[in-house]
Formats: sequence, C-alpha cells, structure tokens
Amino acid sequence: MIEKYDLHIKPLGDSALVVQFGKDVSEETHEKVMNFIQAIESNPFKGFLEAVPTYNTVTVFYNPLLVFHSYPKQHSVFETVYERVQNYATQHGEYVKEASNIVEIPVLYGGEFGPDLDLIAHRNQLRTEEVIQIHSERDYLVYMIGFAPGFPYVGGMDERIEAPRKENPRKSIPAGSVGIAGKQTGIYPFESPGGWQIIGRTPAELFLPERNPPTLIQPGDRLRFVPIDAEEYMKQLGGRKDDDQN
Repeated sequence: MIEKYDLHIKPLGDSALVVQFGKDVSEETHEKVMNFIQAIESNPFKGFLEAVPTYNTVTVFYNPLLVFHSYPKQHSVFETVYERVQNYATQHGEYVKEASNIVEIPVLYGGEFGPDLDLIAHRNQLRTEEVIQIHSERDYLVYMIGFAPGFPYVGGMDERIEAPRKENPRKSIPAGSVGIAGKQTGIYPFESPGGWQIIGRTPAELFLPERNPPTLIQPGDRLRFVPIDAEEYMKQLGGRKDDDQN
C-alpha cells in the first residue's frame, strides 16, 4: 500500500497525467512503479491508452473523449481519470510481483568496438580485464526505456568502474555500442550522437519494429552482459553489416 505522502498525481496536457512514487531511484520504488502498471493494464479504465514508466513515475495516457462518454458527468475528465488512477496506485499491493526476465547481451569489449575501455581502466586504476569482469559479473535492473526506442536505463553498476560523460559528445556512435555514464550503463540501439564512454559493442538487435513488442528489453527485465570474442561477434552478427563495415 502506498502512503499518501509518497504519491503525487499531476496533469500532463489534456490527455495524460503523471503519477510520482516518491523522488528516489531504488528497486523498492521501481517495484511500486511496475506493480502500478500491472494493476492498470490488467483492469484498465475506459479510455486508457498506455502507461509509460520512468525511474519513479508513470505517465498514463488516455482518450479524453472516450472517458467523457463512458462515465457520469459529475466531474471533469481529469478528475474522473485522477480518481481511478489513485485507486490503482493505492490498491496495487494486492497484485503479485512477476519474476524478472533475464536478457543476456553478448558484448565484444575493447579495441575499436570499445574505444573508451582503456580510459575507464586508467581512471579507476584497474586493468582492462578487471573492468570487463566487473561490468559483466552482475545482473542489472532495467528501470526504463528512453532516449531512443530500445535504449535501456539500468541500475546497479559497480562504482569501481563509473566514469563521467564525455565533455564533448561524439557525433556518431555505432548501433549496439555499450557505454558507461556516471553510475549507469546502457546500450545504443541505433547509430546516433552520444556522450557516454564506450566500452564494447553487442551484435544483438535491440529494436525491431515488426516485432511485438518491438524492443528486445523491457522495464523490469534484468540485463546480463556476456563477454564474447571477435569470431563469436561476427557469427552472431550473421548477414547483417556492422556500422564500421558500411
């Protein structure tokens, strides 16, 4: 059960509202977020469209016209949705937490695929092999998907390998690049600009529009990075072209 002082609900335009579960970033808060989503998706109100999680909030999108025609007119559309969303938030503790899905991400670390690996090792007074071992020896909780379709924001990285973002971001980072920024690690699903420190690259495809769902990784999953060599990388890449080979 969520205490009232932990819960804040505010409008976002005329067809969405934001539910905030405190201000911290933690697995406990993440569990509240995911349980809320489970509650609303398993028994949605009329007009509900989508619930999008972040570290400690959920944005609920709805069709105001459908809400207006589906419920009594004593309240405004926002008040009608607000009341129902508040009920989900305060009752979601009755729902059973689902086991996390483990997603293994093969990674070729270092070299041309991980140009910042040596920098991170030097900064933290470690050998490159130690950085790889530390990065790949634990599972990471996926808090949210953002920045680009399929880009996972994860928690739980070891502080021994943390590193700040680059002062001057790169204009182009290849798809599949695995990076570190502060205490976070993540994966670039597409070629794009970016300021994270790149330590390796995965042949896994994180976003396929024709798939349902289209993203390989979902909020609530656990990521497990698995070191591979160049031969295995090319094998898993299959017939697809690597960005550096275009």
